[in-house]
Parts: sequence; structure tokens; C-alpha cells
Amino acid sequence: MANPVIMPRQGQSVESCILTEWKVQPGDTVAEGDVLAVIETDKASFDLESTASGTVLELFWEADDDVPVLANVIAIGAEGENIDDLRPATESASATALPATSSTPESSAVQSTVAADQSPASAPVDLSTTSHVPSSGVSPRARKKAMNLGVDAETLVGTGPGGRVIERDVDAFLAGTPRLSAAARVRAKEQGLEAPVRGSGIAGMALASDMRQPGAIEGAEVEPVKGIRKLIAERMMQSLQGTAQLTLHSSFDVTNCQKYRKKRLADGESKVSINDLIAQAILAALQNHPEMNAHFLGDRLAVFHEVNLGIAVDSPRGLMVPVVQEASKMSLEMLSSEIKKKAIACREGTIQPDDLSGGTFTLTNLGMLGVENFTPVLNVPEIAILGVGGISLKPKKNEEGEVSFVDQISLSLTIDHQAIDGAPAARFIQTLVNHLENHPGENPQKIEGEE
Repeated sequence: MANPVIMPRQGQSVESCILTEWKVQPGDTVAEGDVLAVIETDKASFDLESTASGTVLELFWEADDDVPVLANVIAIGAEGENIDDLRPATESASATALPATSSTPESSAVQSTVAADQSPASAPVDLSTTSHVPSSGVSPRARKKAMNLGVDAETLVGTGPGGRVIERDVDAFLAGTPRLSAAARVRAKEQGLEAPVRGSGIAGMALASDMRQPGAIEGAEVEPVKGIRKLIAERMMQSLQGTAQLTLHSSFDVTNCQKYRKKRLADGESKVSINDLIAQAILAALQNHPEMNAHFLGDRLAVFHEVNLGIAVDSPRGLMVPVVQEASKMSLEMLSSEIKKKAIACREGTIQPDDLSGGTFTLTNLGMLGVENFTPVLNVPEIAILGVGGISLKPKKNEEGEVSFVDQISLSLTIDHQAIDGAPAARFIQTLVNHLENHPGENPQKIEGEE
């Protein structure tokens, strides 16, 4: 009896996964535990492993399909077994014919008809997208001119009476498309390729070697936006379109933080980074300003008792934001250790989906890349995110009025103005800076509250 392999649930908040790459094809023999495909959530990538042994009978989805969790993905069994009852109910018609890898005349015809419907009748028509569009006849003059110039008049959209192709239709087509050689015309029809603005042949004729995929751009390598990159793009646009983002800028004197780090090493304690000290300072500031530790839900504002701190991580697969759960209960050593573990898991691709959700406040740091200031984008529905820049030498006046140059780090706090005003956000930054300059390394509960 054939067995299905289902799309596993990668965390409680994940409803679907993108199937980015198949590792097997129908007819392959697999064993339990073999990698069948690579799948992605909106945050991380995973291997889909086989839960059965046998022959791959059918792949129910194509690469880049968004597959619901718990849906059947593939059928494995003995050759010739019936698998009709295993096909997922939501399977698209195109997903049942995975082995096909080239365009057929029928599919080209459908694409050509759609392209023609979306274009004005009088516009120049691309041969590659209209290679099977029927016309209502071709005038003798248009046919003769088209033959002399290497154009198939039957592929043009006519603007004459009843859709008849007339001479001006040939001229309009040639205005936007070079003449095609015989081999180029074959490639255009059979492979759905298009010509560049000017070919490499005599008088700009397009040769077979000039033909390219539709949408190609001269001098550039064009790749589709997909997978995590596509999801990140969608999330960023949702964030900017659905929130009223305001960014406040400040900086702090890093002198005491540097002294504290050196003292820890001299005392034989574990090494901590400036980023760790900033993360702990966020926890201290949120104790005094809990209204910043919240989600804005349109008609509701959820203010959380504990801080689940998101840490933006640059991984090989794109931006990820692992969450340190209940960070507000941790000592500096625990916090530093958890941040390192989450970052390593993101970069190695072993982070779990549940570790990438549930944040209440986010920290993002580009200082190590030499960036002094930037405007972070909210990780909705959170109402605040803190951006950290690099160290720079800046003048500072002391109480006696003397000016000296000290190392300072810039801070950029983006808030959702729908949920919080500028003044309380500014007070949050004041508390944060005070902790970093005067109390680095102290646990949040040791800092007295502020009004």
C-alpha cells in the first residue's frame, strides 16, 4: 500500500511552508529518513525527510508552491500502486504534471492569448508572446511586407476591419521588434523566447543566439524573488503600510561599558559584548516604561508583563529575528548565552520556528558593519524596535564645562505612533542611556523606577 509523506507542522504558528527544492523525482528509490525536499517557513529552511521506504510514485506539488501543513506532499510505495486517494484536495491542476520541463504549443497559446487581451490592439506586438494568436486574415500587402522582412504575419494582432492584419500592423510590430532569422523565429515559437531591441545580425537582425527569456533585461541577471526573500519583502511592506512609524535618535557614552567589560575579564568572569549590555539595558528601561513592551492590534493594545526580546540576525538565508523568551528574568550571563545560541542556530539553519515568534520588543544592531545611523523598521505587531549603530568619536562637555572626545554609540528607536507618543518614547531612551552610561551590567531589578 502506498504511503503519503505530509508537510510537517513547523511550530504552532506556521500554517504553510514553501517547497523550495525537490531532492527526488518519480521513480527514485528512497529509504525512511532520506531527504526528499527543502522547505521554508517565513523565517527558516528545513529538510523534508521521508517517513516511508519504497519508490517515489508522484510529487503532488511543484517547487516554490506554498503547501499547507499536514497536506500530502509525495506518494511512496511499490511501482504501479494506485495513489488517487492520496492526492491532496487543494492540489492545483498544474501540480499534477511535475515531470514536464518545456513549454508546449498549447501552453504557449494560452499565454499568448492572455498577453494579447492585456495589451491595446494598436500597440506593437512581441512575436514571442503572440506566436499562436489567430488573426482574422492578412491583407496581401501586409503579407508581402511581412515575408520580405522575416515576420510571420499570422502571429500579429490586426487592427483592420474584423481584426484583419494590415500593413500598419506590420510596421507597428517592427518598430518595437527586430527582424528575426529563420532559426530565431523557430526558437520564438517553440520555446517562447523573445528578441532583444536590436539583434547581433546584419542591420540588427536577431539571430537564434540572441533570443532570450521574456522579461530579460539587457546587462543584468534577472532572478525571481521567492522564498524567504519574498516573505521578508511582504512583511516589510506590511509594516510600513500598516503603521505610523516615527524614529527618535540619540547616543550614549560607551566609556563605562568598555570599562565594565575589561573588569569582568580581569575578575575571571565570562565575556560579554556591547550588544549584550544594550540588551540588558533595554530590559531595565522597559521595567520603568512597560508601555513600550506591547503589541498594537488595531482596536486593542496588549502590554506584556514579561519581555520576549527579539534579536535581529543576519543569516545566509536572510534576516531572521529569533526571540529570547522571558529575557526579563535572566541575568546578564544567561542573556548573553541565549543571544549567542539563537544567532548561531539562525546562521546554521537549525533554528526552530517557535523560536522565531512571540517577540514583544526587538533589538537590531548594524554597528559591527560600520553603520553609524539607520532607521529600523518595526517588527509588527510590536510597537518599538531599537537600532544600534557603530562607535564614533564625538565631543562631550562635562560638568565643569570642559569638552573632551569620547566614544559614543548611536541609538535609533522606531515606534508605532498609533500606540505610543514621542514623549514617552523619548523618556524610554533617556532611561536606556542612563543605564548604559552609569549602570552597565547591573540587573534590571537593581535599578530604581522612574516617573
